Amino acid sequence: MPLTAVSLDSSVHCFTGLPSRPGYYRSFGVRPSISPKPSRFFLCCKKVEVSEPKHFASSFNFSNEGAAVSKFRSANVKDIDVATLGNLCVDIVLNVPNLPPEDDDERKAYMERLSSSPPDKRYWEAGGNCNMAIAAARLGLRCATIGHVGNEIYGQFLLDVLHDEGISTVGMSNVSHVASSKTFYETLLCWVLVDPLQRHGFCSRADFSKEPAFSWINELSGEIKTTIRRSKVLFCNGYGFDELTPNFIISIVKYALEVGTSIFFDPGPRGKSLSVGTPDEISALGHFLRMSDALLLTSDEAESLTGIKDPILAGKELLKKGVRTKWVIVKMGPRGSILITKTGIACAPAFKVNVVDTVGCGDSFVAAIAYGYIHNLPTLDTLTIANAVGAATAMGCGAGRSVATLEKVLELMMKANINEDNDFWNELFSENLDSQEITIMSKSDVNGDYRPVNYVVLHKMLSRLLPMLEHAQYERKLTS
Repeated sequence: MPLTAVSLDSSVHCFTGLPSRPGYYRSFGVRPSISPKPSRFFLCCKKVEVSEPKHFASSFNFSNEGAAVSKFRSANVKDIDVATLGNLCVDIVLNVPNLPPEDDDERKAYMERLSSSPPDKRYWEAGGNCNMAIAAARLGLRCATIGHVGNEIYGQFLLDVLHDEGISTVGMSNVSHVASSKTFYETLLCWVLVDPLQRHGFCSRADFSKEPAFSWINELSGEIKTTIRRSKVLFCNGYGFDELTPNFIISIVKYALEVGTSIFFDPGPRGKSLSVGTPDEISALGHFLRMSDALLLTSDEAESLTGIKDPILAGKELLKKGVRTKWVIVKMGPRGSILITKTGIACAPAFKVNVVDTVGCGDSFVAAIAYGYIHNLPTLDTLTIANAVGAATAMGCGAGRSVATLEKVLELMMKANINEDNDFWNELFSENLDSQEITIMSKSDVNGDYRPVNYVVLHKMLSRLLPMLEHAQYERKLTS
């Protein structure tokens, strides 16, 4: 993964589309069935007991949910809301005088110096898809993570964090198939380095490998199949290609589609390199873009995959080429986000916040999109919650356990302070008036110059969203 640096400004608005770091982890064995009620089980991990989550976050009960899963009721109850595929790691967050050098050899030497002695545990944090899973669990979704965690102190730390958040974990590999070198199956560490200007640099051992970090994982176990079969949504991102082979990833996606599990895909910065990568990578990326139920991209990523700068037109192009695609979500940082369907376009300006750290904003945003999708919320409502969750995460320091809590999200939404950049939106709408109906969130009633645009007042939306989220907050407290 190429080195990236992000400059932060303490007074700018929330970013909803920043990339996550790559994450990987190691395997363990059989897991019990997930119950919606608080319970306690144990997983077997090569003679090491790992406790299951002490509780599972309860899902908000909507009347239409039963119909969505009725055909699975006899043998395929969908009692897991979201499962994430791979991309788990332990972040080591350090302040450094200078970010790592660009040269690969120098960067590798830089990382080896950092790794020469174990960093203090106060600098550890759960990273990668842990961010999405934790944010989703805090919204009241029942979550599971599928992937690879090492049987060492970092792996145990990761499992403990997920357990404490009420998230189940399922291993991916058979220990007998593990490579001889222990570094191949250790929990991946991702160094998150922050310089005096608050710019971030990311560095991990996966940056220096030509093969996926866990290319030896090539079996879809019964436990994984059971988890996918019972999940409403399987979330995948582009960083999964850094750890698993393209063919194995697609075999997982195909199985998910066979058992009626929706696919969410966020290509992230890897989307561009995958589009010009190996034949297997190009084929796998194309499969994701055609077969995902929801695609999530930044405006830059959408442009790189379509060659179209206009975010609405780029989203419509992705939607047109999709076979199963229902939603295309384009994240536009401090301006907000857009959700495009075959029948309409929803636009939500971002909430204004004092940004402390943008790491994990995009992951948290995805969690809220999944929340809206699972509960069949209106698209504009879904975007509004997602923008709030991303913004609340930006107000904290780091990701993992620092992603937004429901309390922070509610507090932010009650302030109802959004970034209305009318010039930007009007220019965007003027170029897309021949498309489907456009709906945008606004602070107040607007008599717009563009009649096809439907303005929805934020306070009216909040009158129905806040009670729903407060109920989810109440249910989570009951199960914790």
